[in-house]
Amino acid sequence: PSRPHQYEFARLNMTYTLLSKRVLTELVRGGHVTGWDDPRMPTLAGLQRRGIPAEALREFVKRIGVAKANSTVDLENYPEGQVEQLDAVNHPDDASLGSRQIPFSRELYIEHEDFMEEPPKKFFRMAPGREVRLRYAYFITCRDVVKNDKGEVVELRCTYDPETRGGNAPDGRKVKATIHWVSAAHAVPAEVRIYEQLFATPTPEAANFAAQLNAHSLEVLDNAMLEPALISDKLDGAVQFERQGYFCHDKDSTSGKPVFNRTVGLRDSYAKLA
Repeated sequence: PSRPHQYEFARLNMTYTLLSKRVLTELVRGGHVTGWDDPRMPTLAGLQRRGIPAEALREFVKRIGVAKANSTVDLENYPEGQVEQLDAVNHPDDASLGSRQIPFSRELYIEHEDFMEEPPKKFFRMAPGREVRLRYAYFITCRDVVKNDKGEVVELRCTYDPETRGGNAPDGRKVKATIHWVSAAHAVPAEVRIYEQLFATPTPEAANFAAQLNAHSLEVLDNAMLEPALISDKLDGAVQFERQGYFCHDKDSTSGKPVFNRTVGLRDSYAKLA
């Protein structure tokens, strides 16, 4: 009864990933990644830097068992020089996490993809003449589109309805889209790193790993604009950039320019339709 018995387990394989220690070492030595803690690496240090919590790794192991440029919005009828502090919840489903104040002013940044000059049928975000909601703020309507010499949209001139503060209209009228924004005068410039799979093929071969690297595994957005609350000393763990994904602070952050790594993205319902 005390005779030892050996159990054989299948190796864990994951798509777009190689777990060979030799390959990982060559990735580091060859300069294909920035080090063992590069957020694209399948190492504990890399996963931690990307913002994957230990709980997620434990849940992953338990489940498998053993075997997306900024645009500017200028509110034409909003008082010049005025700044409001709007209340925003920290978590829509957990009131115990409290709220924060976000500044609102005449000039705002929005996501470039939230506007289309000639929108298709199921695009409900901002377009000329269309009224939308600014998250936690007001209803606005796009009145004019400003373009540069190349014909690119660089500015939207809008009007706002002062009666819709907080995001609801007293007369009960509805809008089909909510737009996310930051006040241009208060926005914090940041570097945002978007990570994809390190390998371009789902089943990379260790013998020829360098030729199968994904040339687009890292996209650096070096002029992202974030709300001021994201540089708070109290910020800890992952945060959600609404409609974009979950992000975490990187160790390369400085007091003048924070750096955020995307941990996981969110699905875009319109992009899926498109």
